[in-house]
Amino acid sequence: MMTSVCLHDKATIERVLRKNVHLHIYSIGDLDDFFWPYTTWYATRDNAGISAIALLYTGQSVPALLALSEKPDRMRSLLRSILHLLPHRFYAHLSPGVESVLRNFYHLDHYGEHLKMALFDQSQVAVGGCANACPLGRDDVNEIVEFYKQCYPENWFDPRMLETNQYFGIRIDDRLVSVAGIHVYSTEYKVAALGNIATSSARRNAGYARQVTAETCRSLLEGVHHIGLNVKADNDPAISCYRKLGFDIVASYDEYLVQRK
Repeated sequence: MMTSVCLHDKATIERVLRKNVHLHIYSIGDLDDFFWPYTTWYATRDNAGISAIALLYTGQSVPALLALSEKPDRMRSLLRSILHLLPHRFYAHLSPGVESVLRNFYHLDHYGEHLKMALFDQSQVAVGGCANACPLGRDDVNEIVEFYKQCYPENWFDPRMLETNQYFGIRIDDRLVSVAGIHVYSTEYKVAALGNIATSSARRNAGYARQVTAETCRSLLEGVHHIGLNVKADNDPAISCYRKLGFDIVASYDEYLVQRK
C-alpha cells in the first residue's frame, strides 16, 4: 500500500536522492543548512521504501516545487496526494507528464522545456578558464544587480549566494561584461548548481561565458564532487558552450508558473 508522508530526516532524503545525483543536484544542495529552513519535503512510501520525493522551496518570493523523477507515475501519485498543501501560486520544475495532475486545479504557464546537464569531464575546465576572471563578492552586489538588469532581466539572483565566494566576472574598461555563479552550493553535500551566467549583448560570441564559467567550475571543484546546471532546451549556444567544458545532458524537464484556478 502506498502512503504519502512529510520527511524531516536529512539522511533519509539524501539516501534516496543520491540514487540519481545528477537529476537531483539542486535538491541535494538544499539539504545544506543554508537552504534547509526554507524546504518542505514530501514523499510516497510503500513496502519497497520511498519511490518519489518532491521539494517545496520557499526561500524566494515565489515558492518553487521540484518534482523530478525517473518514475513519473509515482510522482503523479505523490502530487495528487498533496494538492491541498501546495501554494496558490508557485514555480514548478516537473518531469515530463507530471504536469497533468495540476491541470484541473491550476493554470499552467509553460516556460519551456529545459535540460539538466552535469560536468562529467572535469579535465576540460582546467584549460578553459581566463586569467582576467576576478572573484565577485558582497561589495560588488550593486554592480551585479545592475548587470543582470541590463543583460539578463529574467534571471533570478539571490545576493546571499555571494557569501559563498563562488561568483566570478570579467571586466573590460572597468565594466562587467560577463558573470558566472551558482544557484546551489554545498561543501557538506559536495554538490553545486551553476546559475546566473550571462554576458552583455555587445560582448557575446567572444568566449567570455565559457571562460568565466570554467573559472567558476575550477573554484567549485576545490570543495564539491558534482556540478550541474539547468538550461533551456532551445538555447543551442549555451548548450554548445557547456559541452565544450565537459558537461553532458542527463535529463529533460519542463518549467511552469502555476496559479490556482
